[in-house]
Amino acid sequence: MLIGEYLHTLDSKKRLSLPAKFRKEVGRKVVITRGFDSCLFMYPQKAWERIAEKVSNLPIGGTDTRGMSRFLLSGAVETEVDQAGRILLPEYLKDFADLKSRVVLAGVSDRIEIWNEKTWEEYKRRIEKGADQMAQTLGDLGIL
Repeated sequence: MLIGEYLHTLDSKKRLSLPAKFRKEVGRKVVITRGFDSCLFMYPQKAWERIAEKVSNLPIGGTDTRGMSRFLLSGAVETEVDQAGRILLPEYLKDFADLKSRVVLAGVSDRIEIWNEKTWEEYKRRIEKGADQMAQTLGDLGIL
C-alpha cells in the first residue's frame, strides 16, 4: 500500500526521484496521468490496468463519461523508473500540475499523487479543516 507524504525536488531535466518506500511498491513501470485538484496521479502498472479497464468500460453516450475517459486516458504516459529510482515527467503533465522545483509525493493507497508544494499545503489545510464533516459523512455511510 502506498502511504505517506514526501517532499522531493524536480531536477532541471524534469526527473523526479521516488522515495525509497515507494520504489519497491511501484516496480519498474508506472503510468502518470492528470489527476484531480491540480495534481498528477501515478499508478503502478497493474493498478493502472484496473483503472483503465474500468474507464474504458464507461458508456460513451454521456458527456461526463466521455470527458472522464479523455481526461484520464489521453493524458496518460507510461514511463520506467530508472536505476536511480527516478521518473521523467513530460512537460505537458508538469505544466498541468504547475510543478516547480519542489514537489510533494503523497501515497494514497493504490496511487501516488504528485503536487506542487504550495498547492498541496493549501489543499491540505482546507481538507484538515473539513475532516470532522468528512468523518461524519463516512460514518453515515457506515465506513467509519
